[in-house]
Amino acid sequence: MSEVVLHGYWRSGAAYRVRIALNLKGVAHRQVTHDLRVGAQLGPAYRAIAPHALIPAVEHQGRTIIESVAILEWLEARWPAPALLPDDPDDAATVRAMAALIACDIHPLQNLRVLKALRADFGADADQVSQWTGRWITEGFAALEVLVREHGGTYAFGDQPTLADCYLVPQLYSAERFGVDLAPFPRLVAAGRAAEALPTVAAAHPVRQADADG
Repeated sequence: MSEVVLHGYWRSGAAYRVRIALNLKGVAHRQVTHDLRVGAQLGPAYRAIAPHALIPAVEHQGRTIIESVAILEWLEARWPAPALLPDDPDDAATVRAMAALIACDIHPLQNLRVLKALRADFGADADQVSQWTGRWITEGFAALEVLVREHGGTYAFGDQPTLADCYLVPQLYSAERFGVDLAPFPRLVAAGRAAEALPTVAAAHPVRQADADG
């Protein structure tokens, strides 16, 4: 198997979810960092890898895969064991829906480039940016809490880690960074904490990455 190269950044939630999946599946990989704070991902060298200039991207066997949603589905197809999707198609659709709730409805609205645009284009101050992020995380988590209550066990869906946990753990990390009140979401938080306790997931935590701030 040729090397898997993950282009990311230690605090990126999207890169974090890919690290979790790689670790859960035991896929050895090398990380290349691009500091988003200084716009390292915007240069021509990285655009040659990922034309949308966003992270993460994965290189493997001469191919490049962009977008964390596609990368996670690709990992599941290429390294099917341990599975991160249930065999039952209805259950798999529910896991994908839980993941999409974060990937589509929460995370894009708190993405660094969106927050920069709020500040630069609309003059939003720190409190307004915090209110913005808190609003969308809270609304998304309220819906996800219902799904975890209905389908969760030890983890977000059942008693084995799934793609839903790959998305949930980084989103909890972001929620805490932005000071979101998590008290209304006890089942969601419990599932996330259970996943965080797994050694493979713990190893993916931002502060444990080589490029993390000291």
